[in-house]
Amino acid sequence: MTQWANIPMDDTDPAETREWVDSLHYLLRSAGPERARFILHRLRDEMRKSGHDLPFTANTPYINTLSAEGQPSYPGDPELERRIRSLIRWNAMAMVVRANRNSAGIGGHISTYASLALLLEMGFNHFFRGPGNGEPGDQVYFQGHASPGVYARAFLEGRLTQKQLENFRRELQEGGGLSSYPHPWLMPGFWEFPTVSMGLSPIMAIYQARFNRYLHHRGLKDTAGSKVWAFLGDGETDEPESLGAITLASREKLDNLIFVVNCNLQRLDGPVRGNGKIIQELEAAFRGAGWNVIKVIWGTDWDPLLAKDNQGLLKKRMMEVVDGWYQKYVVEKGKFIREHFFGVHPELLEMVQSITDDKLETLRRGGHDMEKVYAAYHAAVNHTGSPTVILAKTIKGYGLGEAGEGKNITHQAKKLNENELLSFRTRFGIPIGDDDVVNAPFYKPADDSEELTYLHERRKYLGGYLPERKVRAEPLSVPGRDQFEEFFKGSNGREVSSTMAFVQVLTRLLRNPDLGKLIVPIIPDEARTFGMETLFRQYGIYASQGQLYDPVDMDQLLYYREAQDGQILEEGISEAGSVSSFIAAGTAYATHGINTIPFFVFYSMFGFQRIGDLIWAAADMRTRGFLLGGTSGRTTLNGEGLQHEDGHSHLLAATVPNLLTYDPAYAYELAIIIQDGLRRMYQQQESVFYYITLYNENQVMPEMPKGVEDGILKGLYKFQRGPGKPDMPKAHLFGSGSLLQEALRAQRILEEHFQVSADVWSATSYKALRRDALEVDRWNRLHPTEKPRASYIEDILKKEKGPIVAVTDYMKLVPDQIAPWVPNAYTTLGTDGFGRSDSREALRRFFEVDAESIAIAALHALAKEGAIPMKRVQQAIDHLDIDPEKPDPVSN
Repeated sequence: MTQWANIPMDDTDPAETREWVDSLHYLLRSAGPERARFILHRLRDEMRKSGHDLPFTANTPYINTLSAEGQPSYPGDPELERRIRSLIRWNAMAMVVRANRNSAGIGGHISTYASLALLLEMGFNHFFRGPGNGEPGDQVYFQGHASPGVYARAFLEGRLTQKQLENFRRELQEGGGLSSYPHPWLMPGFWEFPTVSMGLSPIMAIYQARFNRYLHHRGLKDTAGSKVWAFLGDGETDEPESLGAITLASREKLDNLIFVVNCNLQRLDGPVRGNGKIIQELEAAFRGAGWNVIKVIWGTDWDPLLAKDNQGLLKKRMMEVVDGWYQKYVVEKGKFIREHFFGVHPELLEMVQSITDDKLETLRRGGHDMEKVYAAYHAAVNHTGSPTVILAKTIKGYGLGEAGEGKNITHQAKKLNENELLSFRTRFGIPIGDDDVVNAPFYKPADDSEELTYLHERRKYLGGYLPERKVRAEPLSVPGRDQFEEFFKGSNGREVSSTMAFVQVLTRLLRNPDLGKLIVPIIPDEARTFGMETLFRQYGIYASQGQLYDPVDMDQLLYYREAQDGQILEEGISEAGSVSSFIAAGTAYATHGINTIPFFVFYSMFGFQRIGDLIWAAADMRTRGFLLGGTSGRTTLNGEGLQHEDGHSHLLAATVPNLLTYDPAYAYELAIIIQDGLRRMYQQQESVFYYITLYNENQVMPEMPKGVEDGILKGLYKFQRGPGKPDMPKAHLFGSGSLLQEALRAQRILEEHFQVSADVWSATSYKALRRDALEVDRWNRLHPTEKPRASYIEDILKKEKGPIVAVTDYMKLVPDQIAPWVPNAYTTLGTDGFGRSDSREALRRFFEVDAESIAIAALHALAKEGAIPMKRVQQAIDHLDIDPEKPDPVSN
């Protein structure tokens, strides 16, 4: 931005300048733009050779990208569209005002939609394509705070009732209500994408556009006619996710992607860039990343002024004024604008001499000009070779007047007084009488009115109403358990990790004649870590341009093979990008009517803690698929240390209501869980998804005991009974993941050295156990006169005697989840505290989750019950070489 402002604007030889400009125009006419670019590049090179470099800038002047002369003719009825837009503005405003009168403090936003109305309506009337007319339709990510405007349009369309509008932000009321923002979980027939968590919709939109291409290149769905639109605020672009993936979009040449940035120059509290220019900043970022940038800054009223700007003074003034001043001009009178903006140059004052102060106040910004916005959208949808971003300058709170137009407080505006309502009514020509305005009534014309007839005709022509979410995919027939029998038989003495077992399960699914093509493996540059490089050659890594080089390992069997129809999404070091692909694939059953099945495998430590917000969005979107946390556990991943060793992702996963979490130890458990997940998600079509942790510690996989399938899925089953005699003291050891091996070793220690018989149980899901117990508790509480029910955990433990020790490679809070329902004395051992780099043995002793520590915990619990004397615990501590004075791992 500053480079343009600092280039000298004084022309010392206008005649020579005119000759150069005329020469350029002649070159364009006679040889075309390519030749003109070549000549300009040569001139720049000659300048550099002479030692006089040009100042670098990724910016163009602070004017519209598209010239007034090149604008296409407007195809619609401007006056009718203006009236429709005004009705939607009124109803959107009335919805928020009435909601806050009914329930003070319920919230809502007027100002975002006020600035965005034309930008959205232009899409609805001329560009957004629905899934009708035999086309795939567009995906539109609506700016979250503008939801009242989208609801108001759906009300005019007859898709929402007045009762629903009355219950905006009151979803629990009789007759139903409307969610505050776009939430598919709450309105599964309406919203497609949750977009109000700032910064998430841009990255999700980018990967949605890329996934559309993936479907097309693999022959799964013809998405050639589909566009992805993302509407976001200029302040939202401060979030790292907003701009963090824009180079992927240009690298993949995603000309099916269009960003529309609503540049109203305001954040929630004040200017986005008070001392700078956000549009220029964004232009530089997007142009530098290879996007097609279209700036829509000035309305038609400015065209004659710019045409008079022979010396470039107006362009220079437009560039040097910072956004803080542009915001102030919105709230000031025409006299102030004349003196402050134009008054810096006598020539500029002369330029507006014939324009009244009142007219200066109403000179429109580009985002509020139909012709300018249409021209930008038209250029965007017809552009090829790269994604497009439209930077549209608007006014936050446009039309609110004294109630908040352009003011710092406008984002929080939720109420209008009678005079403000009258002013709003008059400005937009709403046919409501003065006496009724104070009630802020909703207004809908007759069904056969010009406005509604036009509105319906436009949407019919464009393929149907948006937003609309439908489950278009038919249920799948998934493989039965018999298809996974090889995993039930154990590994025949061969040591394998659960990660290796998962790769074998995935390979079997990829080979399935019915499901194989629907599987979408997703990996963030960790395939070799997870042993998944075996899939490269057979299934290929998706690359939109194919493989344009010979890989260095091409002479090897498992070489790195990229292909345009590749099945694997290898996303590079981007968990956020990978989970965005997971979301696109896991919602394709509704978006595209195809049941793609994503398996996203990631370093478990860099999953929930890094991308928890996106996983929450996935839950809101009713995403289906499998999240696999690889190299899991705080002591199983030895050597990597504090920032790699995961001991808490299961706690974070516990916060997501529709996410089923499992921590399996063995291959047969993993196979049972995945098969049941396929059944529930793709056959029964449940709105759930899965988080499964995988370990890199090799062990012999045992044969599946008989009758444990139900226990695996419910979260707990008895794996191995204690070897001791019936008269021995009795204990129970719960183990999960790799630490089930430590529980089995503790079982042997207790029997051989301390004459204690301990049953070992496999705890596959504490979250599932807790969920079941909570449901039973609620039922019992609400049915006090009926026979009480028992939870699964209470039922399977009711006949068991002796204390229980639960050990996990996660924090103690994971097994603590079921403590209220365990009928026996219950001790939990876990890996609270920061990780360390060391061997597994050393780490497990440090965190006190090794077999010896488990044995001590069991003996101490027995002693507390009086089953053995307490001195035997001390003897065991000495015998097992436990240091009672070692530092507490939680605080050390």
